[in-house]
Amino acid sequence: MSKPAGRVEQPVRQANKRGVARLAAVQALYQMDVAGVGLLEIAAEYEAFRLGKEVDGATYREADAQWFRAILSGVVENQKTIDPVIRQALTEDWPLSRLDSTLRAILRAGAYELLERADVPVAVIVSEYVDIAKAFYEDEEPKLVNAVLDRIARRLRNEGRGKPA
Repeated sequence: MSKPAGRVEQPVRQANKRGVARLAAVQALYQMDVAGVGLLEIAAEYEAFRLGKEVDGATYREADAQWFRAILSGVVENQKTIDPVIRQALTEDWPLSRLDSTLRAILRAGAYELLERADVPVAVIVSEYVDIAKAFYEDEEPKLVNAVLDRIARRLRNEGRGKPA
């Protein structure tokens, strides 16, 4: 059977390796927070057994391992700078300690990139972490991630995706 004339087949879009690395970093940060696992141990576990590997019948997508390590170590090394930046972007009635571990991990990773990765556009960072939030939450949390990261971007980089708060 021939293809209809003029129809161009779109190539299958490969998963964004940095996006996969971001998701894995959020998951690893969550594990570190909840289980008290150390940076080197969690990084080694993810690289040896998860990134691009099959686990319990599910295949993890291939990730940019260097990006994964940079986010993970960057959040750990800069947490004393990152957490106050997030606290300032949250409303007074929602302190960082009130957020669940997954949401804290998402915001910390996003804030790290906004602080330390000036080579990555704000829109990319915010969009990627909002998408990660949507993978874990259905309600208000993705909107919160968007608002907080947007406020951080406006303050740190003098730019954001949305309207001024």
